Amino acid sequence: MTPSHFLQRGGRSLAVYSGGAGGVSLVFLHGLCGDANQIAEAMAGLGGQIWHGVECPGHGASPMASPSIAEFAEDVIALIETLQAPVVLGGISMGAAIASRIAVRRPDLVRALVLVRPAWVTDAAPANMAPNAEVGALLARHSAAEARAIFRQSTTSQSLAKDAPDNLASLMGFFNRPDQAATARLLTAISADGPGITVDDLRALRVPTLICATEEDAIHPAAHAQALADFIAQARLRHLPAKGRDKPAHLAALATAITQFLKEI
Repeated sequence: MTPSHFLQRGGRSLAVYSGGAGGVSLVFLHGLCGDANQIAEAMAGLGGQIWHGVECPGHGASPMASPSIAEFAEDVIALIETLQAPVVLGGISMGAAIASRIAVRRPDLVRALVLVRPAWVTDAAPANMAPNAEVGALLARHSAAEARAIFRQSTTSQSLAKDAPDNLASLMGFFNRPDQAATARLLTAISADGPGITVDDLRALRVPTLICATEEDAIHPAAHAQALADFIAQARLRHLPAKGRDKPAHLAALATAITQFLKEI
């Protein structure tokens, strides 16, 4: 994809993407080691709905910087402040964690939330992020080919192949990213991080929230989605078809859930 423009922040140029033309502004964020293609894929079924996304540092066309959910959130805040706030703010996995942090820290910027396959609730370094950290550590110590071979034989790989094949496919893709050092740094730093919010913060939120969960996903456990739905007063939880079993059905259900949610808020 080609960026619509670049957001200048702290001497860095962050790649910004936009699509659609109508409706309330929707800012949607990619997951760890994702990029604008992941955002566009999630937005594809929304028709003419206007959306914006930014690639976090070290992702896509945005240069690497010190990786943390807090810093990434500040970049997204800078983008939202260029738009007509408040916006509907959402994201996948890491993007969901960034969105929840912003909703807590800057409620004036957020009209509603869309949290897709969340990988965090409140705690840093949740156990479900351990596979990402494992891949990051291997990439930091070995060549990409050696790291891939080691991971392929690991108990983590074997377990995911049986229970969460889509997670395994994503992890194997990390070995092919062009900047190995940046990938290792992102995976280890973000896996050890958290949104920097508390359960009380979530309970205090007063924004309509759509939370989308799926089964057969060890890195984005449905239990996390359920916990967020329990804590956020105006949350509604939707279960999507497993992405690893039927990706088109998963994306279609996501588009339907977001479209209906935008009509209701």
